Amino acid sequence: MDVSQATLWWLAAGLAVVAELASGTFYLLMIALGLGCGALAAHLGLNGAGQVASAAAVGAGATALWHWRRYSQPRGLPARENRDVNLDIGDAVAVAAWAADRTARVQHRGTDWTARLQPGFAAQPGPHKVVAVEGNWLVLAPTDTAS
Repeated sequence: MDVSQATLWWLAAGLAVVAELASGTFYLLMIALGLGCGALAAHLGLNGAGQVASAAAVGAGATALWHWRRYSQPRGLPARENRDVNLDIGDAVAVAAWAADRTARVQHRGTDWTARLQPGFAAQPGPHKVVAVEGNWLVLAPTDTAS
């Protein structure tokens, strides 16, 4: 059985897609795109060097473009401060008194929580806003200065 060069390129592209599905590395899809370009070059009758050059150019170009696009996007907040991840962020709580270690017990969602004051703020009782959740601790900032 005679296997064409294009068939080998398509098999390599398929293996890259399977490897991507197994690993979750999106970059392997860019490499598979380059391998598919090598298969198309083989179908067009380019020699081996032309096939490799086209596969390398498209694969590397797609990978570089994806890398640039990914890292040029603005970074989201960490999960502990992201309201899309934790709906407690931004909720108001009332602090009756702060302990000497800058912690307090507050009522939130019908239960007592241990809270700590975000660095840079004075430990004053009154209304506060949840700015982060660290494990089972609420991180609070005064309402008038929290964003």
